[in-house]
Amino acid sequence: MPISPYYAALRQKLGTILLLIPAVAAVVHDETGHVLIQESKHGGYSLPAGAIEPGEQPAQAVAREVFEETGLVVRPSRLLGVFGGSENCRVHCPNGDCVEYTVCLFQCAIVSGHPTCRDGESASVQFYRPNDVPRLAMEYPRQLLGQDATGPSFPWTDDWLCG
Repeated sequence: MPISPYYAALRQKLGTILLLIPAVAAVVHDETGHVLIQESKHGGYSLPAGAIEPGEQPAQAVAREVFEETGLVVRPSRLLGVFGGSENCRVHCPNGDCVEYTVCLFQCAIVSGHPTCRDGESASVQFYRPNDVPRLAMEYPRQLLGQDATGPSFPWTDDWLCG
């Protein structure tokens, strides 16, 4: 689904100005440790991801997004990191909308299903060896794509210390 009714209503009221949007992304491995990657119809690559809807828990949102985009039923197993506030997280859409995501990155286990393009936006969904994952539209620390990733991870610099 390209935009939910909630975010569409916000856009009607606010226009194309920058919106800070809570979001989720999933690191999903197959039985061989390969990670699931989507290829957009526009040529970019990404993890399964999307916005959190009002009243929705982040873990619930990641399970919903993975199912909507790939047809896989997944269970989030742990939080790998939280990312936002960088140019990497800011998107300028062709229609002029500007969004900046704060992303909760989850590791997810497959419960059932087979990967398929379900959302009308993906050209393909396939598993890659973690070292062979193409450049992602929103990059995450590459070590978080492996099955043995430890988390949570988040960007930090001591320049952010207060006081």
